[in-house]
Parts: sequence; C-alpha cells; structure tokens
Amino acid sequence: MIDIDNQTSYEVKTEILEQIANSLTNKEIELIITDNKTIAQINAEYRNIDKATDVLSFPYDADMPMAPLGSIVISYDFVKEKAAEFGHSQDDEFTLLFIHGLLHILGYDHEVDSGEMRQKEEEIIKNFNLPKSLIVRTEG
Repeated sequence: MIDIDNQTSYEVKTEILEQIANSLTNKEIELIITDNKTIAQINAEYRNIDKATDVLSFPYDADMPMAPLGSIVISYDFVKEKAAEFGHSQDDEFTLLFIHGLLHILGYDHEVDSGEMRQKEEEIIKNFNLPKSLIVRTEG
C-alpha cells in the first residue's frame, strides 16, 4: 500500500504505482509529492546538499517487521521539466522516479553497486512498458 501526501496539483495515477510496488514488496510506502523549494530544503537538511533534486529516498528500519518500507519524495517541478525535455508524459516520468526511489529504499544503490540497480530498473521499465529512466539515460 502506498500512503500519499500530495502537496501539488498533480493527479497521481496510483494503479501502476501500486502494481510496481506490489511486484517488489508487501510493505507500506510513504510517497510525498512536493515542489523544488521543499525538496531542496529536505535535501539540505538530510543530505547536506543545498539544491533541489528529482527524487529522495529514506528507508526505514528494516528490523521492525510492521514498519513501512520507507519514504519517497518526488519533486513535481522536476517531473514537469524532465517529461518535457525527454518527450514523454508526466505520468511516465513520475512513475520512473517512483521506481528509482523505490529501488533505493529496497537497498539498491547505483552509486556503489556493479550495475544491479540499473539492471533491476531496466527490468521493471520493460515489464511496465515505460520509457528510459534516469539511471538508464545517464549511465548508458
């Protein structure tokens, strides 16, 4: 189940997000949709990076069986910008960022792994018939 906190005007298409989440986990996920100003504040506070970003992921304590898997924060400003830049829908871009964030809270890390996250992301993108994601666009 995805618990959504939507702070924007974007209409979230929950069906595909639920399908993707359910294909990878049975734990609850918190999804926050916000703007560049707010995500920049979160990024500065938790990562000491003073700028906006497209998606942030915060895994929860894996040792707590009833705890949610984690939180995913997505900037709708980035969704609009990247959808226009890459010529696909905002829904597709949002879903790609959700996948990216979900893989991070599942423990994947493209900055240190040997391509496992990229491979898993490509597999999900193919299964759900989505355009190339951020990790695929930047690493391949």
